[in-house]
Parts: sequence; structure tokens; C-alpha cells
Amino acid sequence: MKFFIFTLFLNFTLFNFTNLYSQHSNPDVEKHRETAISIKNLALNDPHGYHLLEKLVEFGPRLSGSENLINAENFLLELLQNYGFDTVYYQNVEAPHWVRGNTEKLNIISPYIEKKHLAIRALGNSIGTNGGEINAPVIMFDNFDQLEEAKESVKGKIVFFNNKYDQTLLNTFEGYSKAVRYRVDGAWRAAKYGAKAVLIRSVTTSFDNVPHTGTLRYVDTIPKIPGAALGVQDAEFLASLIQNSGEVVLSLNLSCEMKGLTTVKNIIAEIRGSVKPEEIVLVGGHIDSWDLGDGSHDDGGGCMQSIDVLRIFKVLDLKPSRTIRCVLFANEENGLRGALDYGKNSKEMGEKHIAAIESDAGVFTPRGFKAKTDSLTLSKLQSFLPLLQLTGIEWVKPGGGGADINQIPDVRAYIGYSPDEQRYFDLHHSDNDTFDKVNLREMQLGTAAMAILTFLISEEGLD
Repeated sequence: MKFFIFTLFLNFTLFNFTNLYSQHSNPDVEKHRETAISIKNLALNDPHGYHLLEKLVEFGPRLSGSENLINAENFLLELLQNYGFDTVYYQNVEAPHWVRGNTEKLNIISPYIEKKHLAIRALGNSIGTNGGEINAPVIMFDNFDQLEEAKESVKGKIVFFNNKYDQTLLNTFEGYSKAVRYRVDGAWRAAKYGAKAVLIRSVTTSFDNVPHTGTLRYVDTIPKIPGAALGVQDAEFLASLIQNSGEVVLSLNLSCEMKGLTTVKNIIAEIRGSVKPEEIVLVGGHIDSWDLGDGSHDDGGGCMQSIDVLRIFKVLDLKPSRTIRCVLFANEENGLRGALDYGKNSKEMGEKHIAAIESDAGVFTPRGFKAKTDSLTLSKLQSFLPLLQLTGIEWVKPGGGGADINQIPDVRAYIGYSPDEQRYFDLHHSDNDTFDKVNLREMQLGTAAMAILTFLISEEGLD
């Protein structure tokens, strides 16, 4: 009887497993298994992208308008031309040229305490303090609702948004989307009620004292005020001081400024398709980075993974049915101008992108792909899972694509590569984002996952 029950249980389990597997399996996919294994093995045995990233970040951070970015662009153009791809070219793009300057100071004037210097970084695109200091009382809010309730008390003050990152959320990007609005919209919302400047608690999962930057947004009809991010530990300290000491007066000095427009480049390379060359499968990331750290995870690694996808095709002598295009987008961080121009040019040329894959979430261990597409196309992508699992990919599910590729019109599937996300916002937009935080094996597994997906879309299409 026990044997009968065990056999019944085993058959039931095997039936369910087979049923689950068949839901995401395409009979035509298995014929590509040997190629997928070859892609994975090459990515791990020849970690070219990882070593390429190491060379790229030697130029330093790559903010639009910087000499570092110009040097990196020239390096990459020469590199891509030497690979022997069918086409290598660039598109000039006009982008904002913002500079941080040499002065970022936030001091406590009163009450008098031994600790008076707080760790800050100016927010991207912020104006400075016009060569002097802003001395004003600080008023603290946890959220915009509190700001609205106390709007009559804001005039002449420095507004401090002490909005805490929601650590209870497993999905760190969900936590980021909730907290980042205080960075993006805090300045104009405070300025609307007469604030002199705005401070935010850094948008990060970390509990260190390293400030995280990122773009703020101004509204043309509302005066511009300076904005800066506090390190989390100093944000906690300031919040405690305000709660326990009554009025706190701060002195803010920022030398950042906007210098108009600068010319940057979208850098593009492609292997032309042998059967349907008019159909494009794009892989890419953004070449620019904030001027902190060296931009290894955001997004130098994603760019090098994308280049390595094409290189792997060349080394393995794969002849893709559809055109495989690598795009290194310009100016994602403080303008998105590269993607906007690429999308506009693509539409004018009547190009047909059947898929666009973006790596812009760090280069940690592979977990999955998020696709913005219709249900039938999503099902087709999920049928590739048996081969994607060779690289650790666990799922393909609905999602948002990526900031750059989402600017391209009429793409059949916008696909975002999703590595493990738990450490990403420890590094994001800060001095913490450096090459020593990149693991060779994790990055190369991600490259393999992107290359296998690119190959399968090229050969099987999305119909």
C-alpha cells in the first residue's frame, strides 16, 4: 500500500513538472541547445567583457560633457571597428552639460554642536548657491502630504525630505520608485511655497554615509532652488537633531551649474542578418554615468555585456537570421537625449525593431528578463526558458523594458535584463559604484543570458 501511494505521488509530481515545463517549452528551441551551451561556455571561459569594463573605467566617471566621456567614446569606437562587425557608426546628440564644481558643503550653524559638517552631494542638474551660502532654518517632512499640510511654514526655509527607503520590499526597484520622487520632484514642490533649497535623504538601501546623486526636475513656472542629497547616517542625525533641538539653522554652499549643451555620441555596431536583415534585435546600455565612482554597474557593465554579445557571435561564427545591433546610448543619466534621438531617427528611417534588450540594472547574478509586450509574445519568450536556464535565468515575466529602449517606437518586445537586485541600490549613483564591486562570473553569466536570448529571437522570431 505504501509503495502504491509513493508511486502515485511520484507520477503526480512528474506529471505536474512535465506540464509546467511544457507550458514554457517550444519544440523548436531544443535544436539550439548546443549553440546555447557554446555561448555560455565562451562567455565564462573568455571573460572579455569583464576585462573590457576594467579598461573602460580607467577613464573614470563619464558624465555628459566631461573629457572622460570623450576619451571613453573614442576608445569604444576604435575597439568596435577592430572587431570586424559589419557596421560601426555613431550619432551626434546634443545633451545637457552639468558640472558639480568643487564645493559641496552643508554645515549646522545652530544649535552649536561638535558635529557640524554633514555629508552631501548636489543633485544632478541642480543650480548652485550663486557663489555664496544659503543660511536658513530647516523644516523636515517625511512626505509630500506633510509638505502640503505645512506649506504656509515653508517660505524662507531649507526643506528636508527625510523619506526613508522601504526596506520591507523584496523588490528593491519598487522601493526605489517610491522614494525617488522626492529626489526628482522635491525641489520644485518646495520652491512652490518659497523654500530656499531642498535636501533629501539619499535614495539607497544602504545604511552608510555615502550620498547618492541623481537628477532633479525643475518646472519652468516655478523658481529654481538648489538640491542636495544627504548620506543616510547624516540624514538620521539631522532628523534627530531637528526633533530634539527645536529650530536648526543650516548653511548650504554648492558650486554646481548648468553650462548649456554639449555634443555626445550614440555608438552603434551591428552584424547584419542573413535572412531577414530588415528586422533588428537590439542589445544595449548607456555609456554615460554620474560623476561619482566609475559607473561600473551603472552602466558600464551593461554596455560591455552588449558589446560582448556581438563579439561572441563573431567568435563562434554565428550567422544570425536577423540583424543584431548593439547600441551604447548617450546621456541617459541627466537627459535621456541619446535614446530620444535614436528613437526619432529610427522612426524617420522606418526601421523595424522586433526586440530591444537593455542591461541597466547592474551586472549581478542573472535572475530573469522583464518584457513589455503582448501576452502571445511573452509566451514565446517564456518558451526559451529551457535554454536560458543554462545561465541561471529563472523567469521571463511582464515588466518595464528600460529607460533607453522604451524611447524606440513600435518595438515588438521591450526587454529588461534583471540580475539579482538586492545590492544594486547600495551602489547606484554614488562613490560606491566602482569596478571592485563587479564579480567576473556574475557579469559573464549575464552576458551569456543576453547572448542566448538574442540568438533565439534572431533564429526563432517572436511570432
